[in-house]
Amino acid sequence: MRKLNNILVTGGAGFIGSNFIDYLFNKVSIKGKVVNVDKLTYAGNMENLEHINKKYGPSGENRYFFEKTDIVDYESLSKVFSKYDIDTVIHFAAESHVDRSIHGPKEFMETNIIGTFNLLEVVRKLWGDRKDVLFHHISTDEVYGSLDETGFFYENTPYDPRNPYSASKASADHIVNSYFHTYGLPITMSNCSNNYGPLQFPEKLIPIMINNMLEEKALPVYGDGLNIRDWLYVEDHCSGIWKIVNNGTIGETYNLGGENEWTNIDLLNHLCEIVAEKRDKEKDYYKKLITYVRDRAGHDRRYAINCDKIKSELNWKQSVTFDEGLDITVDWYLSNTSWIENIKTGEYKKWIEKNYN
Repeated sequence: MRKLNNILVTGGAGFIGSNFIDYLFNKVSIKGKVVNVDKLTYAGNMENLEHINKKYGPSGENRYFFEKTDIVDYESLSKVFSKYDIDTVIHFAAESHVDRSIHGPKEFMETNIIGTFNLLEVVRKLWGDRKDVLFHHISTDEVYGSLDETGFFYENTPYDPRNPYSASKASADHIVNSYFHTYGLPITMSNCSNNYGPLQFPEKLIPIMINNMLEEKALPVYGDGLNIRDWLYVEDHCSGIWKIVNNGTIGETYNLGGENEWTNIDLLNHLCEIVAEKRDKEKDYYKKLITYVRDRAGHDRRYAINCDKIKSELNWKQSVTFDEGLDITVDWYLSNTSWIENIKTGEYKKWIEKNYN
């Protein structure tokens, strides 16, 4: 039996990681401890977890802990693992923005490849031959490359990464699998489609478009806008990970998708209408801001995930429709403009320096 007593979440201050920690405490009511390891790069936001820290942190129930640690720093990682007697790793930490990887790939190679290697080495030496432990690695559908108009990504789809980000994630995936086959390390892995929802850093498509609408700035669309993505609500992603961590077969990979394909331009038009309605504007008010720009280098045409495996083996399914998820997401950003403003003005960075340095 897996212990799941002392869970280490890497990248827990990021978008999906912070949603996952909230899910652990407020949706499944875990009884053990959760240790959040995060470097606090530009995309890590400790404000996301202030409510968790107050209730479950050292001054509360003493079951949530934060360690500002870079996973590239092997020695610091080792100390964290020993300090908390970690028996479960859920590895979110990654540089994840494709555009940034194109302009500066070095950080992606260091964090996504070397950081993952360091984590694996720490647990290999610490856990030895234990079988009551687990290393769960979160990856992306982008490692599979690009699809034509038909077909889906399956767990056995050959890898074909097209940009530095997806190449770094593909490398990490192979390393994780190698530790299972070579050392018998208990691992599971998941490859997810595009996530969306509250707390997503405003460089990704949905939050940046909402923010630009509020400021009446251009809404940039790459190429012809017909690139297709499969959208997964972040809480559904969290529930899928928890299913895998508890009951997934050791050594196996599970795809997690929304089964919800949209072209970028159709999604943007729909988003424009939702925001317009919520702000009492004419239906097409924000569509005039849509601007087509030069396509991104190595821009994959279509992603679509088949997630029959996790549905049949672990009884997982999506619980939030896209319309429901978008409605929740738009409401959150409209109600939390100060959250974005703090990021843009640098106030958040000052807060981090004061509280976490």
